[in-house]
Amino acid sequence: QVQLVESGGGLVQVGGSLRLSCAASGRTFSRYAMGWFRQAPGKERECVVAIGRTGGSTFYADSVKGRFTISRDGAKNTVYLQMNSLKPEDTAVYYCAASSTVVFTTQEALYDSWGQGSQVTVSS
Repeated sequence: QVQLVESGGGLVQVGGSLRLSCAASGRTFSRYAMGWFRQAPGKERECVVAIGRTGGSTFYADSVKGRFTISRDGAKNTVYLQMNSLKPEDTAVYYCAASSTVVFTTQEALYDSWGQGSQVTVSS
């Protein structure tokens, strides 16, 4: 497993932008598939975006396509979630996750390391 530390959450107005960062410990960052999940009040946690070990594969939930971008920087052991054109329905706690067992996945059960969670609140 790897330790994940998130940063960058906060309060933003509708239409604004935020960038979440997730820094991973250790020197094997390239061996992990990475994803961002979110959980809104009263709802199940869902996979928002995911990126494969090499960055060649990506997934975007329909609700965020064209607005969110996931990227990874191997030199910094960090994965980013750039969120643009934010909407009130994007309000949630966002979790960074890493999978050591697969090259790429959107399945929550296959992620074995999780960040602490970052609150993102979009106000109208």
